[in-house]
Amino acid sequence: MTHSTGTRESARPGTAPVRAGLAETVRFMATHTLPVFVRGVASPRFGVVSLYSRVNQPAWSNATLRAMRARHGGAPVMVRALSGDMLVLFDEEDVARFFAEPMDTLAMDAKDKLDSLSVLEPTGVICSHGRLREDRREVNDRALAPGEPLHPDRTAYTAVVEEECRPLTAATVLGFPLLRTALARISRRIVLGDRAADDGELAGWLTALRDRANWMGRSRPEDSRALYARAEARIARYAADAPPHTLAARALSAPSPEGTDPLGQTHHWLLAIDVLAPIVIRTLLLLAAHPAEQDEVRAEIAAGTPGLPRLRACVQESVRLYPIVPDLVRVTRAETEWRGVRHPAGTTVLVPIGFHQRDPERVPGGHLFAPARWLAPGADADPRTAPFSQGPGRCPGDRLGLLLSSLVCAEVLRGNRITGARPALDTGRPLPGIVDTAGIRLRLGRP
Repeated sequence: MTHSTGTRESARPGTAPVRAGLAETVRFMATHTLPVFVRGVASPRFGVVSLYSRVNQPAWSNATLRAMRARHGGAPVMVRALSGDMLVLFDEEDVARFFAEPMDTLAMDAKDKLDSLSVLEPTGVICSHGRLREDRREVNDRALAPGEPLHPDRTAYTAVVEEECRPLTAATVLGFPLLRTALARISRRIVLGDRAADDGELAGWLTALRDRANWMGRSRPEDSRALYARAEARIARYAADAPPHTLAARALSAPSPEGTDPLGQTHHWLLAIDVLAPIVIRTLLLLAAHPAEQDEVRAEIAAGTPGLPRLRACVQESVRLYPIVPDLVRVTRAETEWRGVRHPAGTTVLVPIGFHQRDPERVPGGHLFAPARWLAPGADADPRTAPFSQGPGRCPGDRLGLLLSSLVCAEVLRGNRITGARPALDTGRPLPGIVDTAGIRLRLGRP
């Protein structure tokens, strides 16, 4: 099956793809692909992040991508990467189509190239296809409620966040380690229930799986499978009597289609909520550097505004500036045509979303903290700024993630004001492309 490229003028069908030259390929590998791999595929290595922040590594990558786009007129470029050839998309229309294509055409896994990541999703939504994927997505949606403006169990989740955030505001200085511990406990309580709150062993198993996935298959698969089996058994014990508001209980609340493991995504939910800690502390760092915005948010919290839209916009803007996943990768499952060039099934397609979201040529104020952009109608559907992806491949837990991140930020700011922060951000200049997340320190004071 061949898919058209829309209204943009295309090359003649059958034209050879635009390929990066040797010098371009070496530069792309050295400044973009390799740094992303070293930083961590499944989760960031914070020591590497600290180093990148000192040398402003994203600036190298962005310069490479700008040069490639200019040289090839925005056409998709075939580049040799660590995992083989991949088609890099630069044009807005191509990126919009990337998001719009059905999963049967552009799948979220990369066949055998990303098999090492399957330890994180051995029975999950991302690495399955067709009817099986739809069945598993039904279970996933039952737990995460992606179609709801606010999660149906947000009241219970708010209570969990309030309890776990008390240690955060008891001190005058808030650092990343303390916040990370709080989010890990919130994660286990929301996914599995209060009995799992102190289970550091389970957390260690899942962290080990995530770290092995970072090495993209350089650890032994049988070791990962054995570790996953232990984690799966522990999760099943907690889920057997988990409270109704937990994600595990919601997944089990209705019969699942045959062959579908309703708890198959549980470990993924645990890790995903853990990842909110960097989002939260970077949002608070940005608010510390923008006192007027902090005043607006604190007023919203004090007023008890439902959904905290201003604070949620600040979280979204933080993720736009500092995305958890800087590259979105899919693989074609049918023959596709981009700008008149046919590509066979199995072609890896990459959107460097971190680059696109900050591109000052396409995104006004791309390097500035401007949360109000997310309050404009249709902002959440703009393909230029899509930190959670869009279309059929959109992260189903993005709304829950935004809710929990906003609730944690609100607890820190309720009755407190961030009066100082390290590192200090110069708001008179473009914001840095990366910050030393683990090194962030926030000074809390009474207003």
